[in-house]
Amino acid sequence: MSREPTTGRSGEATRFGRAAKSASLPEARTSSSEDIAAFVAKAHAMSPHAAGARGRLVFALDATMSRQPTWDMACTLQGDMFREAAALGTLDVRLVYYRGLNECRATRWISNSAELARLMGKIDCRGGNTQIGKVLTEARREATAAGVRAVVFVGDAMEESVDDLCARAGELGMLKVPVFMFQEGRDPTAERAFREIARLSGGAWCRFDPGAAAQLRELLRAAAAYAAGGREALKRLSARESGAAKLLGQIK
Repeated sequence: MSREPTTGRSGEATRFGRAAKSASLPEARTSSSEDIAAFVAKAHAMSPHAAGARGRLVFALDATMSRQPTWDMACTLQGDMFREAAALGTLDVRLVYYRGLNECRATRWISNSAELARLMGKIDCRGGNTQIGKVLTEARREATAAGVRAVVFVGDAMEESVDDLCARAGELGMLKVPVFMFQEGRDPTAERAFREIARLSGGAWCRFDPGAAAQLRELLRAAAAYAAGGREALKRLSARESGAAKLLGQIK
């Protein structure tokens, strides 16, 4: 779908190998009853944990201006996801992020930490509102097209219709794609929405303190373990890491 991002510090639009407009994720839309019926039928016929399938994780980040310190931290910590998954099998990661005025983008599927770190290092945070609905819509599209085992979202705010977000989370739940909502800080509106998104998708909600690299590292490692090896891998990791135990206690 998208190509490698290139970000200039002079303020020009980020691109993925084609025009910025064509690379942007599509606007979320309300599903008709026919769309939902077709989606449910397809969901029952699919399994994101098919034997021999590569573990696929959608790694979604809020890249609005307040998120710059956490973006930099995530650039450093994302390698831990690949290292954790390496002992279990394989992991492909698709980075999805939003920032600025109506900008939401996704990279191609990436299979090594150095490449993901290189791409993330080209992206700077910009002011704007949240676009979590687009993230969930993109995750659903990938889940039906190529199979996704889990979605990770890292953010600190929610400025959208919570009912719309919950509808999309429920669709991911029908596809058996849990969403792990990792909240930085203690915004109560974000917490209510994030908890419900996690519940409806069969995932988990966890909070980490601003700038707490150790907390976020454990959560990312736990999500990667689940994406690469399923519930059993997460269970084994939970014996030695509290982040994995927090996720295991919530997922369905």
